[in-house]
Amino acid sequence: MFKLLNIRSLVVFLIMAFSSLSYAQDSYVKVLMKTSEGDIVLELNQGRAPITVENFLTYVNSKHYDGTIFHRVIKDFMIQGGGMDENMQMKTMRQPIKNEADNGLKNTRGSIAMARTSVVDSATSQFFINVKNNHFLDHGARDFGYAVFGEVIIGMDIVDKISTTRTTAGDVPVKPIVILSASVVEEAAPVAE
Repeated sequence: MFKLLNIRSLVVFLIMAFSSLSYAQDSYVKVLMKTSEGDIVLELNQGRAPITVENFLTYVNSKHYDGTIFHRVIKDFMIQGGGMDENMQMKTMRQPIKNEADNGLKNTRGSIAMARTSVVDSATSQFFINVKNNHFLDHGARDFGYAVFGEVIIGMDIVDKISTTRTTAGDVPVKPIVILSASVVEEAAPVAE
């Protein structure tokens, strides 16, 4: 009995230790995205997606997203933006980044992930926000997957509103939904070692 109790205690201890270790490595930064439909606040996970978050913040800090639109909106799926202006002209983008879809974060409702082509490491500036759980986009579900790097913490009602907007062919909103500005509102705290 005593031996069984010690083994259980050890298992519980190890589970808690490893859980807190993985979360201790997470650090977050918040971004305010002002849109023509309302404000969205994103919490980006630098600990789990460092390359992707650095890339996204480079676009934020250079004002790349200001004046872009949500150019692809699919009800009950996702809203996509970050690459085109109101005239559907592609903005200049940086070099593609490594796909971090194997970071353990999932394409769940409210998560933000990088859009890409069929080439695994092709993400640049475009991103999408999941309107529902889209597990088929997760790493290993059907291919390498789409890198989740954060989540909506305020404004999911705005995301839902955008997702139900009327669209034309190609899932383009009839009335442009503009990202007026994107800015960092809270820097990540240093990670304790």
